[in-house]
Amino acid sequence: MSMVGPENADQARLLCLLRDDGPRSRVELTDALGLPRARFAAEVERLTAQGLVESGGPAASRGGRRSSLLRLGGQVRFGAVVLGDGRLDVALTDGELTVLARRTEPVDVRLGPEAVVGRAVELLGKLRAEAGLARLTGVGVALPAPVAVRDGAPVAPPALPGWHQFPVRDTIAAELGCPVQVDNDANVMALGERHAGTGRPFDDFLYVKLGNAVGCGLVLGGTLYRGATSGAGDVGHLQLSEDGPLCGCGNTGCVEAYCGDAALVREAVTAARAGRSTVLAERLAGSGTLTVADLARAATGGDPTAQMLVRDAARRLGQVLVGLVSFVNPALVIIGGAATGLGPILLAEIRGVVYRRSTPLATGSMPIILSDLDDRAGLVGAARLVSEQVFAAC
Repeated sequence: MSMVGPENADQARLLCLLRDDGPRSRVELTDALGLPRARFAAEVERLTAQGLVESGGPAASRGGRRSSLLRLGGQVRFGAVVLGDGRLDVALTDGELTVLARRTEPVDVRLGPEAVVGRAVELLGKLRAEAGLARLTGVGVALPAPVAVRDGAPVAPPALPGWHQFPVRDTIAAELGCPVQVDNDANVMALGERHAGTGRPFDDFLYVKLGNAVGCGLVLGGTLYRGATSGAGDVGHLQLSEDGPLCGCGNTGCVEAYCGDAALVREAVTAARAGRSTVLAERLAGSGTLTVADLARAATGGDPTAQMLVRDAARRLGQVLVGLVSFVNPALVIIGGAATGLGPILLAEIRGVVYRRSTPLATGSMPIILSDLDDRAGLVGAARLVSEQVFAAC
């Protein structure tokens, strides 16, 4: 049974209500949509014929004749692909964007887009086959890169050498025969927070994504804000100083060159070689290299030099957030993507800078918190991304 999507705005609103709130009674849905009963029943019948909705048993009685529940169809299944920080994460979700199955494996993006995207397609195919699906309803993809959403391709991505304008969306769509949407990972994770995280009750919030690539997703007025050419939120390449370290984008002194994982590792190696941290020096001598996980273990273990490096990066990030908070006036700032253990140290320093330097009107009662979705934000957000397309009225 092929699913072609809603035919009008009322059907689209119904699908989105079921996606966001789960199974609801016909009576509740009729009230929420403000439709005459006969019109509502006709729309439900059309969506049922497509396999997009199905009955889910009796609803709780509100007096009188019992209504039945409606839910999204059992064949509505979204694929989610998140690429970043040396790994490929692929998942299958239901229509409510709950992760049903997941595959994660290490990946080297320098192998090139053909190999990496090809592997993502293979994993999606396996998840689809294991679930007994003829096809996926849609696939959402998150890349650690600037993405021209209209084209479904990364644009001059510092973190993905050789990927410039590779047709990620069209390649996956051709292989799997379903709608595909591609976006920057910070945007996708902001969507995940909006759907299932701390951002759910808020119409205006910032999601700051840390890791190798640093970015920011903006949810404004309840929807993701991308800007005129999908470039909004690229805070990783704001310049903090003209004579700062070289960034992967080719400029100097960028936020990412100070606060990204590679920058933290660079400073950790320098500190180890200079003898400022015995813990880091021993680790470097033993393995020949350091990782951000090594720095995190040293910092959470109480090593003062490691903690200082993390706090320095957090202070610079906090300075950027002062400007963003004053300009956007969000109700909430969510920090995600930090290496395990670094979050609390980063958060304390960021809060100190932002609350000290921002105007009372801008910060007010604004919380700055760590994401509670952990690495699920990208998977849920990727499914949400493509669901927005599939559930839009044709």
